[in-house]
Amino acid sequence: MPSIKPPPLPATPDEIEQQFYEALQHADIEALMALWSHDEDVVCVHPGGPRIVGPAAIRAAFEAMFANGAITARPEKVRRLQGPGCAVHSVLERIEIGTAAGAQTAWVVATNVYLRSGAGWAMVAHHASPGTAREVHDIVDAPATIH
Repeated sequence: MPSIKPPPLPATPDEIEQQFYEALQHADIEALMALWSHDEDVVCVHPGGPRIVGPAAIRAAFEAMFANGAITARPEKVRRLQGPGCAVHSVLERIEIGTAAGAQTAWVVATNVYLRSGAGWAMVAHHASPGTAREVHDIVDAPATIH
């Protein structure tokens, strides 16, 4: 009987990020966890929540969230820093929430960290903080040169 190999990790941090948000939108815990490194020091912080360390704890936290349904989170305004083996993405997440008054939009500011190993790229950290509508506008350094 042939052994079943897990699917290969995505080739780039951008592919992981796309698949991460798709997994949230479909409440697909298997797809979501397939993107995470298996290292015991991976970390996740949800808005207003504690630091969650390790794949099993992260899985349990997302399973609890998915018990309430899918998370309609869409990444916007991604800022990327990437080196040969590490990538850090600062993301403004647009969250659509169904309420009695109708659909509402919430904002979350997140940082996603990816590391490359011999197996490929994998997520090692997701840190999300509550945001407000003002986060839609970035505060950016003014250019140092005037033309």
